[in-house]
Amino acid sequence: MDKENNAISTFNETKVDDGVLVFALKNDSAKVQSVAKAVESDYIQFHFCVKGASRFIFNEGRYTLNILEENSLLLYNPKRELPINLHVDPNSWIISVLISIKKFHGLFSQEAGYITFLSEDNKDKKYYKDGVISPSMAIVLNQLINFNLNNSIKHLYFKAKAYELLSLYFNRSEDADIEQCPFLVDETNVIKIRKAKDIIISKMAAPPTLQELADEIGLSLKKLKEGFKQIYGDSVFSFLFDYKMEVARKLLEAGNDNVNEVGHKVGYSTSSHFIAAFKKKYGTTPKKYVMSLTS
Repeated sequence: MDKENNAISTFNETKVDDGVLVFALKNDSAKVQSVAKAVESDYIQFHFCVKGASRFIFNEGRYTLNILEENSLLLYNPKRELPINLHVDPNSWIISVLISIKKFHGLFSQEAGYITFLSEDNKDKKYYKDGVISPSMAIVLNQLINFNLNNSIKHLYFKAKAYELLSLYFNRSEDADIEQCPFLVDETNVIKIRKAKDIIISKMAAPPTLQELADEIGLSLKKLKEGFKQIYGDSVFSFLFDYKMEVARKLLEAGNDNVNEVGHKVGYSTSSHFIAAFKKKYGTTPKKYVMSLTS
């Protein structure tokens, strides 16, 4: 990895209870951010990639675990410490919940049998599990990463959300559609919001209007706006703008298209509009950005 493109960053760390920590990292920059954190061996780690992609580096770089958008990773090894050494890609968001095994046992003391790694046979073994973030979990994760309430209630809010997240992670219900979301009637509508995201990405050069998008996914305009903001932390077109700029940046780095061609590919009819948009996002012009790659 090119160390010149790495920026050392820190987690936004919140202790929500004895033995329970929540970490958030929102990398909205154009560079990879690296974070490191010592973690004791009696902690279970839950990592959630809300957006983009990240990599966990173990054993001084000899072993890597990738975590991609809308995926989770559970890590536990009572035999040795698992320090966090995380490389977070540009425009990527990560939420991590760390909970001590003692605290975790307390949460599930009445029915710990169905948590695989808490069984007598497995309690001293290392455990690794990846999984998919459900729509319900995605909402909670975005509420944590886009927290904008009064700081005086942050501790209480994060505590409630951390436990809500764990309960959803271990939810055994076979019927996910009966889970209630905080802002929509059911999970079906959350899936519709994700479909809206896929549509605007596939049609980024000529996206539909908000009303056309709402009609296509079968939601009201109000629910589309509210739902998209809640799940992705941004309005539809702000999200699309960021996505288009990231695509443009990668096309410029690839070097197969000139500035005009890149602008057209991401939906700008004139190069001047594209240059202005790129400068707004990255603080430099496309031409200067390309020049910086070879300097």
